[in-house]
Amino acid sequence: MTYFLPRRPISTLRSVPDGAPERFRVYTERHLGEIPQLAALPAEQRFAMRVVSSVLPFRVNDHVLQELIEWDRVPNDPIFQLVFPQRRMLSEEHFARVAALVRRSSGKEELGAVVDEVREELNPHPAGQQEHNVPLFRGRPLAGVQHKYRETVLFFPSQGQTCHAYCSFCFRWAQFVGAKGQRFSETDASQLHDYLAEAPEVTDLLVTGGDPMIMKAKVLQRYLAPLLEPRLEHVQSIRIGSKALSFWPQRFVTDEDADQLLRLFERLVAAGKHLAFMAHFDHWREFDNDICHRAIGRLQDAGVVIRAQAPLLAHINDGADIWATMWRNQVRLGIVPYYMFVERDTGARAHFEVPLARAYEIYSSAMRRLSGLARTARGPSMSAGPGKVEVQGVTEVDGEKVFVLRFIQARNPDWVQRPFFARYDERATWLDQLRPTGGEQEFFFEEHYRQICHRREEAHDVAQ
Repeated sequence: MTYFLPRRPISTLRSVPDGAPERFRVYTERHLGEIPQLAALPAEQRFAMRVVSSVLPFRVNDHVLQELIEWDRVPNDPIFQLVFPQRRMLSEEHFARVAALVRRSSGKEELGAVVDEVREELNPHPAGQQEHNVPLFRGRPLAGVQHKYRETVLFFPSQGQTCHAYCSFCFRWAQFVGAKGQRFSETDASQLHDYLAEAPEVTDLLVTGGDPMIMKAKVLQRYLAPLLEPRLEHVQSIRIGSKALSFWPQRFVTDEDADQLLRLFERLVAAGKHLAFMAHFDHWREFDNDICHRAIGRLQDAGVVIRAQAPLLAHINDGADIWATMWRNQVRLGIVPYYMFVERDTGARAHFEVPLARAYEIYSSAMRRLSGLARTARGPSMSAGPGKVEVQGVTEVDGEKVFVLRFIQARNPDWVQRPFFARYDERATWLDQLRPTGGEQEFFFEEHYRQICHRREEAHDVAQ
């Protein structure tokens, strides 16, 4: 494990080291044949990549190809699994339908029609993102905004709705494919700022995507600088959800506007805002390189607090030793371990999901290997429709084996921190597969959750 160099103020750090900065080059599904490392793979596997990438988004860059993947371990290398399409990311039925058209080089319209049908069957917008998360503002749905929890608003700037590379399991995969009308995004941030000004209960803004760090600093400034206005003083924390530290750490070191970006962050912090960089690391190998360490140091010099989160994923990080190493090394680098998520019920979930019972075993086993400083990570947590539900343990109640659950966050704040039980099911992978204990027909929150959803739907119907 290497360490980042001693840090200096941003004003004295060179944004570009000796030599020309590294050029950012991406490969998409149209460029699979141009990736030299794939030539050694069997033809059948390369064909499967073509089929899967016709349905689910694929994008990779030279940093990932050259620095993160150990090609002598492919196909079992975790970073390879993280970014490259795998055959079992589609069901047998879906794969066969698309493969038949790809083999005969069918026309774009014919292939597109089948692909659209397959995508629609993959639950592209889980947990009520379209129906129940979009707020109404001045009688109309607020484009590019989600407001699920009272204190936190999510914003999807249109220029940030791509990434430096795509994760193969991404729960927001629908942002990158299909019709633009089905995506969350907004170009004009003035509506967001007006909405926040009239919502004094909101303390946190999460800028997400995609990846906001794909944007130029001058564009990001148009969204963030107005948060310093007195009318938005109640918005105390700005979170930036990003995979850039893993997929393109050069963004904070050698990109031409890296210094400008960090000075923007400095300005926000100096004005009293808490700036949290919500880093997405799925495996410790992603930040085990010098350029990433330098990027981490520069963000921290700007006053940014880096928190790390990731889902638990089969084929990538489904082992307690991986998580213990990841969390331990994050603490060493000054990063706060934040969340272990459960793979969401969308897209390629069947390939990546891990049963809740095993997820809890991995989480608790990893925690037992760490000091208290690394035990800040919460989980395993399901970001379900009603809220973030954490599996706290497995025990017995009246002789029945049960999961102990609680809401970490919820649509109704009164549910937060309230424990409840579900029948133990070693195969269950999501909240909707669990059943209450004690002969109850529903969990305590379900009736109220239906009412919340119904009111949201009625309000949107009236607005339309």
